[in-house]
Amino acid sequence: MRVLLVEDEPSLRAQLSDSLKHAGYAVDEIDNGLDAHFLGDTEPFDAVVLDLGLPVLDGLTVLKRWRSSGRMMPVLILTARDNWNEKVAGIDAGADDYLTKPFHTEELLARLRALIRRSSGLASAVLQCGSLTLDTRTSRVTLDGQSVVLTSHEYKVLEYLMHRIGSVVSRTEIIEHIYAQDYDRDSNTVEVFIGRLRKKLPAELIETVRGQGYRLGPV
Repeated sequence: MRVLLVEDEPSLRAQLSDSLKHAGYAVDEIDNGLDAHFLGDTEPFDAVVLDLGLPVLDGLTVLKRWRSSGRMMPVLILTARDNWNEKVAGIDAGADDYLTKPFHTEELLARLRALIRRSSGLASAVLQCGSLTLDTRTSRVTLDGQSVVLTSHEYKVLEYLMHRIGSVVSRTEIIEHIYAQDYDRDSNTVEVFIGRLRKKLPAELIETVRGQGYRLGPV
């Protein structure tokens, strides 16, 4: 899953970026509102972490512009301590959740997981497709109760498909959601990861829809 991180304070941005990447997210980092608005308006993100106190263009304006142009990705805003009017303004502008600085990174990660689940119409942190389960909290995958060992990219592909069970997902869409913008993307790698997943899972679990992409469904 791909996250846009918008924070102008270098040390906090670096800390959050490391934590997000360690949790398995593809992360695009931006330090000002103007670039954040452009990237969020042109690239597909599964969620955004948005500081409101940004240079060039403030976070509230960025959020309002996204929503007015129809961009509906989940947005978690970061606000200053006890600045309740910022929280209210952010929620009214279209934010889905907020965190007050300082905060625990674990809470941010938990809130992000919840936002991404809800945007996919899912209620539980444990995703299930037949006898296959994926725990988004621990990145643990099991099949019939037995652990399945996956590489980081195999996991990212499977996680995205698990958030889109029953839907046809193109190779391009998968690439856009498992890699950050500056990554050297190659759509052929998706076929490789799908092939590896089929060797570790029931092969018929991931269906190839000719000319369109892949569909994950219970067997």
